[in-house]
Amino acid sequence: MGALEGKVVLVTGGGNGIGRDCALIAAQEGAKVVVNDLGGSLKGEDEGSAGPAEQVAQEIRANGGEAVSNSDSVTSLKAVEGMVEQARDTFGGLHAVINPAGILRDVMFHKMSEEDWDRVIDVHMRGSFNVARATIELFREQNDGAYMFFTSTSGLFGNIGQANYGAAKMGIAGLSRIIAMEGARNNVRSNCLAPVAWTRMTQSVPIKDEAAAERRKLMAEKVRADQPARFSVAMVTPAAANVSGQIFGSSGENIILYSQPRPIETVTKEEGWTVATILSEAVPKMADKFFPLQRGPLPGATQQPAKAAS
Repeated sequence: MGALEGKVVLVTGGGNGIGRDCALIAAQEGAKVVVNDLGGSLKGEDEGSAGPAEQVAQEIRANGGEAVSNSDSVTSLKAVEGMVEQARDTFGGLHAVINPAGILRDVMFHKMSEEDWDRVIDVHMRGSFNVARATIELFREQNDGAYMFFTSTSGLFGNIGQANYGAAKMGIAGLSRIIAMEGARNNVRSNCLAPVAWTRMTQSVPIKDEAAAERRKLMAEKVRADQPARFSVAMVTPAAANVSGQIFGSSGENIILYSQPRPIETVTKEEGWTVATILSEAVPKMADKFFPLQRGPLPGATQQPAKAAS
């Protein structure tokens, strides 16, 4: 018996990359799966296609599992509510959401258009709101529900050329944390994952030198989409019922637990601070604990290639 036997799972972005492997692995673990994918381009520029989601659903059915496809956009709350209805009408319920659906529009911030900002925020941040809002009342009523949202090291660490993407991904980490806190009394769990994997997103990064080409080759061999997908599926199983409110990472066979922001230094002046004393006393006392601007390597993980865009 699989770890998700008797459960129904909605996987967004399930037609490609990590989402595709999430859908396949969830089905292998006994889940009935709603495979959602708009079928659009990486930049979200076209109208999409039902093909990718249906292909994955067909693959699941061919292997003896149960799945249906959906090609609506997570940017519409009404559309996501339709996905929930589809799950309930087809399979009798819904118990978990895995939400890797996303796009990229990489550009330096001083060149970023309003559309570049809005489209990325809409898919990632608004999309995460939509899948949560469309399901949270059901999960609370049945005292059973789990979310796996997708954050990114581009938000946790920062990444040049990805202000829109990084901002959305940090927002998702905050959303997941609060859903976990508010949902605890009703057995509603939420975690998020910052994955590193060889997908069409990482393939879109320009190769600028031989070192970058070598890193990309290594990623293709060692850092696969099925690795973060397997972790995502594990975290929405009943066996992970005590895991909620966490930020995880996955890179190859490395599973990473990230810290979450907490105060690391406090300076106090009883008589009150002035602009002058802030600059002469407070800032110097904190300076040795400032975080550098450089993007550091992932702990215990293969370094993700930078996604800089000119």
